[in-house]
Amino acid sequence: QVNVVESGGGLVQAGGSLRLSCAASGHTYRTYAMGWFRQAPGKEREFVAAISGGGGSTRYADSVKGRFTISRDTANNTADLQMNNLKPEDTAVYYCATGTTAQAMGVMKSYPFWGRGTQVTVSS
Repeated sequence: QVNVVESGGGLVQAGGSLRLSCAASGHTYRTYAMGWFRQAPGKEREFVAAISGGGGSTRYADSVKGRFTISRDTANNTADLQMNNLKPEDTAVYYCATGTTAQAMGVMKSYPFWGRGTQVTVSS
């Protein structure tokens, strides 16, 4: 079993920045990709960003490309999401997940291990 915990959410004004952190513990493998997803009220959960186990490959949703950056410390099983130039439409609960492969890291249902989420609210 893998435990996933997100942190760093909060309230920020439009144009501001936040840095989310994700820590995975338990039966982890360095080959596991890590991903960030988000869910706004009344909407389906959507892909945000993902990074391969070795950190050599990243993927971003078009809506965040150029504004968000995902990174990881493979040795410590952590992944951060630096969010810059935040917009009100970025408001959502952000979830971190792990346990999938690089090939499938953009697919929500491929991740077996999920955190409980952290709220990000961007005011106008």
